[in-house]
Amino acid sequence: MTGAQLGDGNLWLHFTKTGQWLDGEPQVPLLDSGEGCTVTAADGTRYLDGLSALYCAQLGYGRDDLVEAATAQLRRLPFATNWSVAHQPAIDLAAAIAERFPGDVDHVFFVNSGSEAVESAMKLALQYHRLNGEDRTKFISRMHAYHGTTFGALSITGIPALRKPFEPLRSGHFHAPNTNPYRCIASEACPPCDLACARSLEQIVLAEGPDQIAAIVVEPVQNAGGSFTPPEGYLDEVRRICDTYGILMVSDEVICGFGRLGEWTGAELYGVTPDLITFAKGVTSAYQPMGGVAFRRHVGDALRQEASLMYVHGSTWGGHPVAAAVGLANIAAFEAEDVLGNVRTNGPWLGEQFREVAERRQIIGDVRGVGYFWAAELVRGRDPFVPFDAAEADVLVNEVLGPRVRELGLICRIDARDAPVVQLAPPLVADRQVLTEMLEILDVALAEAGERMRR
Repeated sequence: MTGAQLGDGNLWLHFTKTGQWLDGEPQVPLLDSGEGCTVTAADGTRYLDGLSALYCAQLGYGRDDLVEAATAQLRRLPFATNWSVAHQPAIDLAAAIAERFPGDVDHVFFVNSGSEAVESAMKLALQYHRLNGEDRTKFISRMHAYHGTTFGALSITGIPALRKPFEPLRSGHFHAPNTNPYRCIASEACPPCDLACARSLEQIVLAEGPDQIAAIVVEPVQNAGGSFTPPEGYLDEVRRICDTYGILMVSDEVICGFGRLGEWTGAELYGVTPDLITFAKGVTSAYQPMGGVAFRRHVGDALRQEASLMYVHGSTWGGHPVAAAVGLANIAAFEAEDVLGNVRTNGPWLGEQFREVAERRQIIGDVRGVGYFWAAELVRGRDPFVPFDAAEADVLVNEVLGPRVRELGLICRIDARDAPVVQLAPPLVADRQVLTEMLEILDVALAEAGERMRR
């Protein structure tokens, strides 16, 4: 790889150590093309994409239908804002989303990314309460949860290492225990689960003042830390707490939405109707940047008490007509190809196969997930439980397992922000042959990593 290909350090990568990109030979792939569930680097190396790019390439690569939708819209109307004007692609996409989201979540405000979606939900919650005569300014989310990088979203994010360089952040943010029965910090009795993780939310509400909490923000399945699924009844309890104290429930579906869990939303999978749903990523299968916040009628009603009222928020590119056209084509493809059915059929099988790998590999302590969203937590000892310390986890992730998995031709998530985990989130069109190939690579790499980390 030459300097001409790399440039002179002009490009700065997101969440990437500078030594992996700028010092010596780059340690990250320089991707050039993609087809189906595979991406190809400039040097010809092919990788199975076990992360859907970043939980967003739902339909995989090389989709002419999405490209053609974008091209047709570019020729017809390449740009129009949603700021005091409207256009048909955004109107139609909002209607399509409202039809598929649960209950009366039937108003949609478009932005460009997941962080902006969460930021928009925060601002909407604050304005909603003030229009109802309440000055609620505090938010509750969960430990280790990732909700974005803009300042409001970062305040809600529960990962200390991401927050620390930018503190002090916005005040009034509280983080409750997440739903990890493998290492539960909410209850000594877990398992079996006694929903202490949910009760901890109510304890924060009561300690801070029920009339002070604007919203509780949760992912249906928490990504950071490794696909933490909610115990039975957990989201129902969150809904009850919100209803009891007049708090808005925000379901952050930036990752979970648009089929990742086998339904249009994770909220639908778990049988709850939140007040606000944030989304991004899968709404266009990543063929265009787009995000948004969808909200229930009672939230919309607060914004239309008088004709002069408005949601005091906006962005130039929100609801971009090309992105909206791609979003509509994406939804059409989902339904024509029964993408949700593919996830519902193969998701449980993927989990079973992942657990079979875990039975063979003592380095795996726990496997958890749902749909096309699975993770294995890695440990020094499984029985008895012995975690890797921070230094060991860094070696495992960055020097042993991460490089080897990529060398074997797989891109997946290998991270140690909480505990070391390996995560699979394939494109939603992946069949069992593709899923098997991904798991076979992980099986080999985990066997080797287990041997090396025992030395």
